[in-house]
Amino acid sequence: MLRDNMTSIVQKIARQALVTFRNPSSFGDKAFLGNQCKLQSLMTEIRAADLKIAPRKVDSASTPLPHNPPVTYMHICETDEFSMGVFLLKSGASIPLHDHPGMYGMLKVMYGKVRITCFDRLDKSTSVASDTQFSPPLLPFQRGALRRSILGSVGEFTEESGPCILTPDRNNLHQIDAVDGPTAFLDILAPPYDPDDGRDCHYYKVLQSVPDSEDKKADGQKEVWLMEVSQPSEFWCGGEPYPGPEVKI
Repeated sequence: MLRDNMTSIVQKIARQALVTFRNPSSFGDKAFLGNQCKLQSLMTEIRAADLKIAPRKVDSASTPLPHNPPVTYMHICETDEFSMGVFLLKSGASIPLHDHPGMYGMLKVMYGKVRITCFDRLDKSTSVASDTQFSPPLLPFQRGALRRSILGSVGEFTEESGPCILTPDRNNLHQIDAVDGPTAFLDILAPPYDPDDGRDCHYYKVLQSVPDSEDKKADGQKEVWLMEVSQPSEFWCGGEPYPGPEVKI
């Protein structure tokens, strides 16, 4: 059932996001954490009906076509401080493992179910030991693209779940998979991606270590090596109009 306060909750989220992220020097302090908590509470409340989005049916096309991308994005608003929009994934689609350099994020499922696999980057100065072997073996130049990381969490989220939160240091790299049908989620990133300001999106794949190094752990968590790769050819994102209430900042 559509709420009477539909417009106000979308607007409240945008205004709270602006308050939360408008002062980068405060990130991590008590006031910031309080505002982030308020934003999280608002994100927990919102539903697909508030954005005038209805759950999609399973796509009958077995293979994505150029005019039928596996993922689409509905732009809602963007400022220098944050961006907000909705990602829609077709059944079986994935947003490949990628990062958010120096960024905060909040993701709330609107319908369907997603599986989110998160990684945390370890010391950036750590280089791979020359005797570390991978299967299949790497070429010499590929070793420079490796990133030592830990598997932070793997979880499934629905519209009844609270938001998934990422920070510059926690859950900053993640892969998002549609589970059991189409899905959509509201996404806030702060600040927005900006290659000119060092915030470009990089893609990664998880490497399989040889058995001798498979069981290494960092602080009780599984340690893995990620390799930076080009955007996977099977993934691309199209755009579509946002049907919900206008948001003014």
